[in-house]
Amino acid sequence: MRAINRRFLCGVGAGLLALPALAAEPPADITRAQDFDELWETLRDRYCFFAEKATDWERARRTYRPMAAGATSPEAFVEAIRLTLNELYDAHTHLTDPPEGSPRWPPYDLVVAPAGDAALVRDVLEGSVAAVAGLAPGDHVLSVDGRPVAAIAAAHVPRCLARPDPEALAYAWNVAVAGRRRRPRTVVVKPRRGARRTVELGAPPGAGEPDLSWRRLDGGLGYVRIASFGDPATIARFDEALEALKGAPGLILDVRRNGGGDTAVARPIMGRFIAERRPYARMRRREGPGLGPAWTEYVDPRGPFTYLGPVVVLTDAWSASMAEGFPMGMRGLGRARIVGTRMMGLGAAVFQIRLDRTGLQAQYSAEPVYDVGDRPRWELRPDVETRPGEDILAAGVRELRRMAGA
Repeated sequence: MRAINRRFLCGVGAGLLALPALAAEPPADITRAQDFDELWETLRDRYCFFAEKATDWERARRTYRPMAAGATSPEAFVEAIRLTLNELYDAHTHLTDPPEGSPRWPPYDLVVAPAGDAALVRDVLEGSVAAVAGLAPGDHVLSVDGRPVAAIAAAHVPRCLARPDPEALAYAWNVAVAGRRRRPRTVVVKPRRGARRTVELGAPPGAGEPDLSWRRLDGGLGYVRIASFGDPATIARFDEALEALKGAPGLILDVRRNGGGDTAVARPIMGRFIAERRPYARMRRREGPGLGPAWTEYVDPRGPFTYLGPVVVLTDAWSASMAEGFPMGMRGLGRARIVGTRMMGLGAAVFQIRLDRTGLQAQYSAEPVYDVGDRPRWELRPDVETRPGEDILAAGVRELRRMAGA
């Protein structure tokens, strides 16, 4: 939509006619300002974590609306929106498909914490380029792509905070070491032992793994790897796996490195472990300035048989979204114990938004999720919490054998 601004000269009688006519100003394109307002107002009314954040959302509007309205290119407008969403320091709230070169969402392949001017590595994604290059917990990242990591982190700290928040700082440091989308990165690392070294981190190695696979472990234990809950075909694949493993004395379900997916995929899988309808989660939604009353989500039993043996669910720092809801739900159903590290901490179902004029798309945290005891999903901790670098599968096998009395 365009609005035309004109100047009018007020005069009286012949005096008006004697003055030269004034030229109209060129049309002013307010498309981007309108789309910014649509985004900002939608999140103002529907984003669910303002109570947990230090974000001053009104200040964010004052800071970034002029940038969005004055953008002279689509790229400049996208950057204004990205910076606005960065004020929420929420890895679940972002542009749906940011352009190449945009900062990656954290954590990417490293989990770090600030340690002076360096980033202390807390965890490394198994199988990632960083892991293959030898980065390990206890290392210190000093620079990324030739810039001090502390300077990069400082540039990503939200500008519109009403108070300091350690979570915002941690988010900025993890963005700093993640590099930029679809681009390699060079990091200078001071290992836990030895001299500093320069490491080139290129494209991820190899092709992605299938969404679901399974095998037998020593002692006849069953192992099912669920890499994603994104494809409805995973339900039938899980049924095949469970049929093959139905005689196993115990079962490990591995949702490490799982970026999430759809509850419509995860819930039927949970249904293979119960014989009657049970609650598995609680949810809320924005109503006015706060959250409305909670409602309960249920799982229905499903399939030709119910697996009744002990179950362990494996997690890591890259278990995200539905891959956090699944272990939480299995525990809430009384059907599994969780073994591994704390998960990504994405505590809500997301809503999508497509801006009417520019077509830009984003997602945001909208419906916070809680376990059956009303404890927030983003505070979920494993029953058996492993140390950084520990063999999580081995820890899961030990716990499963203990549960099975083996």
